[in-house]
Amino acid sequence: MSGGQLLEDSALIVPSPSPGAAARRHRNRLSLRQRRVGAFYVFTGPWVLGFTALTAYPLGYALWLSFTNSDGLSDRSRFVGLANYKEVFTDPDTMASLSRTALFTGITVPLSIIAGLILAVLVNQPIRARGLFRTLLYLPAVVPPVGAALTFKLIFDRDSGAANGLLDLFHIDGVTWLTDPYARWVLMVLTMWGVGNIMIVSLAGLQDIPKEFLEAARVDGANPWQTFTRITLPLLSPVIFFQVVTGIIGSLQSFAPLLIALNPTPAGVTAVPQSNYFYMIDVFAQFFANGRYGYASAMLWVLFAIIVFVTFLLFRLSKGAVFYSVEPEPAKNKPRTMGDA
Repeated sequence: MSGGQLLEDSALIVPSPSPGAAARRHRNRLSLRQRRVGAFYVFTGPWVLGFTALTAYPLGYALWLSFTNSDGLSDRSRFVGLANYKEVFTDPDTMASLSRTALFTGITVPLSIIAGLILAVLVNQPIRARGLFRTLLYLPAVVPPVGAALTFKLIFDRDSGAANGLLDLFHIDGVTWLTDPYARWVLMVLTMWGVGNIMIVSLAGLQDIPKEFLEAARVDGANPWQTFTRITLPLLSPVIFFQVVTGIIGSLQSFAPLLIALNPTPAGVTAVPQSNYFYMIDVFAQFFANGRYGYASAMLWVLFAIIVFVTFLLFRLSKGAVFYSVEPEPAKNKPRTMGDA
């Protein structure tokens, strides 16, 4: 056999890997997988622990409390089944507080959205010192809710408040603003005080509308009102819908009436005027004034169910009223993935 033939035959021989090398590669792959799994748990572990300790466990405990007559102090609580939930729907005081909350929500949410949209349209105009006006209108929204409530409490104080001081300049007798029937108006003014948040979101939506649409409408002879109602509002509908949903959720959980009450403590919760005695104020009273932890927990779960139902209803009703600039792709055009058959 020639030397060339020997070289060709030797080139065809592939040395088989030794068992030790294969084991090392397997260990390397295994260690890489273990490192990735370990990194996953290291990064997600704090969130999982926080969610379990601060969200999942409190929710589960509150759900269990809602089926008991616990007072939050003694361990002699007794399982009462659905008795607390039945009382929520049959207690006239609870239903009255819920109706006041619904009425307050139905008034303040539309007013806040309309006021915020009007301010956004105004500060979106090419005027001088536009940035200054935007800052001044947004500043009240930066104030924390507790600070704003305490400020309003001082402004509308019966003896030393600025509101009665202004009335005194016109020789008008002072008004006890923080009691009925004026307390509800103070609360509405406090709610409108933070309309700067809505203005900023609406302003962002206005600036996201393509200028070509507005220019095309102007060329076609549309007046400003027609342009606003036929182009601006439809394109702004997703932003308005977002504000409606978040506004309703926040308003149903309103706790501001207690902050501006004459005596905002568990013992003085009855100082909240009747017109401002909202659902969350009733929950606060049941928890800390009456010691009915089981009943108050049931009230909170009922409120949660109401919020979920209202949100679902809003999404159902918005299908023909909200216009998105990017429509979802049809199912038949869905790109195939590696997992598809």
